[in-house]
Amino acid sequence: MKKVIYLIALTIIMASCQSKNSKKEEATNQSQEEKIHFQNKAHELVYKMVQKTGTYDKLKALKNVVYTYTYRTSDQEEDVSIEKYIFEGEHSLGEYSKHERTLSNLKGNIIQKYNGDTFSLEHQNKSINDPELLHQVEFTRKTNFFWFTMMQKFLDPGIEYEYLRKETVKENEYDIVKISYKLNDGNPSDVYHLYINSKTLLVDQFLFTVVDHGIINKPLIMEVKYEKVNDILVPSYRRYTKSNWKGEILKDEWVEEISTNIKFNQVINKEEFK
Repeated sequence: MKKVIYLIALTIIMASCQSKNSKKEEATNQSQEEKIHFQNKAHELVYKMVQKTGTYDKLKALKNVVYTYTYRTSDQEEDVSIEKYIFEGEHSLGEYSKHERTLSNLKGNIIQKYNGDTFSLEHQNKSINDPELLHQVEFTRKTNFFWFTMMQKFLDPGIEYEYLRKETVKENEYDIVKISYKLNDGNPSDVYHLYINSKTLLVDQFLFTVVDHGIINKPLIMEVKYEKVNDILVPSYRRYTKSNWKGEILKDEWVEEISTNIKFNQVINKEEFK
């Protein structure tokens, strides 16, 4: 009988501690929100979304990540790479065992690198210095890193937020937020329309442009699914196709982007990225 009473008391104490911790975390988040000067409602919605996925500070606390990345087109052409990122300094490395879309003219394994300063390319243990190929490496390294950390990076400096409207899609209610970037060179920036789920506060899909590839007037639509790893909600499955600014799918031909075997805080040497 004493054992039963002890177990009941222990359960009550644990529940009380969990409740206190939860309230403490809520109070901390509320305090942080009060310190932030939001541009507008759209900015605040994005901030709350990032609190759900895990912030960039949480990523930096985990130091780095290693995962397998598969990029697959509708006609089943594939890139398969082992991706390694160091969050402090945004170092990025991709070792490709298959690259039918990326630098497909180079046969055999390739390694793309970014060390926070310069981009490099290795093919069969030899450095490649072709400016055109290195430009492709720059685009891929920046893009792959961004897709993995995109939700967190929607709070980067230099972003403009605009609240567009509420909309119901597939019985879910969304707040639609436009994101663009302040550029000083007069060129158009990439644009995103985030569909933030009113219940979960997560981005279930978004429209986007890719200025570097001339995709400006007619956007693509990306659908997102998450995987929780080390308390971070990673957008581990994404697929995109052609769309319009109403979010209507124009072509049922999808490109898939799949992240698997995601492991944070691994033993990684910065020398690998040079």
